[in-house]
Amino acid sequence: MESEKDTEAHLRDEIKKLGGKAYKFVSPGQTGVPDRICILPGGRIFFVETKSEGKKSTDKQRQQQERLRALGCTVYADIDTKAKVREVISNEVQAARLPGVLYQQDSH
Repeated sequence: MESEKDTEAHLRDEIKKLGGKAYKFVSPGQTGVPDRICILPGGRIFFVETKSEGKKSTDKQRQQQERLRALGCTVYADIDTKAKVREVISNEVQAARLPGVLYQQDSH
């Protein structure tokens, strides 16, 4: 069973390997914002809500996710395993048109 802390750390580390940043997102007065704002080289920005394995976003978190999506942002919700982190990274590397060699999925 993967913890939210481990999944979030894995996300941060994988983004860093690509030369990007995964900032912890805290917005005073705005409860439910996603855990991380991720930025990849080339200006690709997206939000990620990490969870402990099997857990889901709260109603408030879902509302915030929908607000961001309505503004045209990419938001990944309920990312609760390292495998799901790798899917997010793979999707974003393709969307950012980064060279494929930058991100090699391993068999973890």
